[in-house]
Amino acid sequence: MSIKTLTIDGRMVTGAAGESIFDVAWNNGIRIPRLCHVGGISDVGACRLCLVEIEGWPKLAAACLTPVEEGMVVRTQTERLRRHRKLIVELLLAERNHVCSVCVQNGHCELQDLAAELGVDHVRVYYRFPRLGVDMSHERFGLDHNRCILCTRCVRVCDEVEGAHTWDVAGRGVNCMIVADMGEPWGNSETCTSCGKCVQVCPTGALFEKGKTVGEMYKDRRFLKYIVTAREKRQWIR
Repeated sequence: MSIKTLTIDGRMVTGAAGESIFDVAWNNGIRIPRLCHVGGISDVGACRLCLVEIEGWPKLAAACLTPVEEGMVVRTQTERLRRHRKLIVELLLAERNHVCSVCVQNGHCELQDLAAELGVDHVRVYYRFPRLGVDMSHERFGLDHNRCILCTRCVRVCDEVEGAHTWDVAGRGVNCMIVADMGEPWGNSETCTSCGKCVQVCPTGALFEKGKTVGEMYKDRRFLKYIVTAREKRQWIR
């Protein structure tokens, strides 16, 4: 396996050929913000929050999709990147209806945490205030389109880990929506296994468990690493 040596934020680090800048950075304790990335499933670069500066490159690059190269000089925490990330979070907040005080995920939301970290105390763009529904047809879970940021974590974990592919994205642009089984109510889905993986990887309160209070709605993604590792090591094959 070929090893690449590069510099990230002034630190010399190494990574295997094919590894992304994002993974190499996090493996070396260098945190890069993200909302669509989850270890154990594929990356799609949907949120654009992990963009970094690479010396000699004319444009910003998505750290989760850019493989490391020998001699790379990467910067992850510049004023330009901070302004970019702050604007992205503001756009996400303005696109749907995110009211933290009445959200079951209040206090455990990745979007909320990132907004606080970046100092987003107001939004400089016009709110769209779309009229979006809440799907409560499932026996155990609910889907609130008002809080969805279209990170597609649910789509990917359902497809790549559970193998059901219940979820997908319908529509274009600001009209995109997460849908189950080609637009059926979640409770009528014939493919959903009710495993709850999609709920646990959702970064906001878009997917939630019924009956949980704000203090109880804590999401745990540790199961994902366990499942993926066990499959790679073929621990379940006799």
